Amino acid sequence: MFFMRMIVRSFSRQLRRRLLIAVTVCLSAAVSTAMLGVVFDVGDKLNAELSTYGSNITVQPKADAVVDDLYGSADASSSAGASASSGSSGSSSADPTAFLKESDAAKIKTIFWAFNITDFAPRLDLHADASAGKASADGVPVVGTWFDRRLDLATGETTVVGVSGMRSWWTVEGRWAKDGTNEAMLGRDLAAALGVTAASGGTVTLTRGDASMDFTIVGVYDSGDDENGSMYVSSSKLQELSGLTDAIDRIEVKALTTPENDLARKAAKNPNALAQEEWETWYCTAYPSSIAYQIEEVLPGATAKQVRQVAALQGDVLTKTRAVMILMTALSLVAAAIAVANLMAASIGERGAELALLKALGATDGAVSRLMLAETALISLLGALVGSGAGALVAQLIGRVVFGSGITMRPMVFVLVAVLLAVTVLAASLSSIRSILGLRPAEVLHGR
Repeated sequence: MFFMRMIVRSFSRQLRRRLLIAVTVCLSAAVSTAMLGVVFDVGDKLNAELSTYGSNITVQPKADAVVDDLYGSADASSSAGASASSGSSGSSSADPTAFLKESDAAKIKTIFWAFNITDFAPRLDLHADASAGKASADGVPVVGTWFDRRLDLATGETTVVGVSGMRSWWTVEGRWAKDGTNEAMLGRDLAAALGVTAASGGTVTLTRGDASMDFTIVGVYDSGDDENGSMYVSSSKLQELSGLTDAIDRIEVKALTTPENDLARKAAKNPNALAQEEWETWYCTAYPSSIAYQIEEVLPGATAKQVRQVAALQGDVLTKTRAVMILMTALSLVAAAIAVANLMAASIGERGAELALLKALGATDGAVSRLMLAETALISLLGALVGSGAGALVAQLIGRVVFGSGITMRPMVFVLVAVLLAVTVLAASLSSIRSILGLRPAEVLHGR
């Protein structure tokens, strides 16, 4: 009881300094909780944010993949993907000679990481002569794809996929075309060359050899890259025009992935070289390489490749963002340690006579030190509780403003903040405790 009365009396006699310690710890706890909360959740947020700018995995026939690897040929299937985030078709003047089955594309949603695949769109990239009225253009890149396809999966679930979700950054005048119809969309440059606008619509005739087909233009898009010279139509109609039934030459896949580490890079070179435990960890983690590997398992004759530029960008941005937030947390803890140490030193200076009297009456150095630590710990605990709650609110604000969604506050964050603050306050108290041990009651009480 005497010990508790001493603590209560110290609060009433030095309320201002105690409140300053509480406020200091509160601010540090708020910053630490907010930053660490975002750090633990920022990976998913950044991946979701960056995935809106295109595919990060491309699937192509193995024959094309071998040629691309040997000669680095352009359409390199997406150099393929390198331009997936920009939407570039990477089209060349040559039409593809190897194909996948369009009917197999839905199998992508049956892999282990099916829920991480947020969108995908098969493509058939060909060239055709286009004419609209008196205007015409030869060798126009034509993309047959899914615009907004509804899939009924074998699992009983339903999903909607297509290029409208893969190209969310496009500016579209008019509307997106519908699947399975003779509706089409023109790039801004091609529309200007043919004299077609979204408002007036019009008909464009595509011709390949002896076959021709009319398409109604329902939208004009601005992609900001070379695809402004292309025409998008339903894949089934382009297959009908070209005689390539159920054929596609590429699938663009947008997936939520975990940034690569050494294990993922090792697996990307040769998954068979992994030890059993490494293989299981890699396979059950949403790395781009493990998702690509699983896609190859369900699509016969296909090779899935991650878009290196997109994967590298996600990893770099995530690493730098986490580094900045961890640095801010560390600086806030250092500032708190300095402030608490100074406040405790000032408090001990004011209470020197009181502490010396306690020692003169028989209190040991340990007992006096425990009293000061208990006082500081109690006020720090109150500040930490308030600060942690405020930090959680700040984290939600950051999530809403920056990512458009809330931050998931994991229990680990609060445990880590508690440990860090405990270490910080203890470290700040050590210098003050050292000064208590140096107090000589006779000298202090006689004013020396």
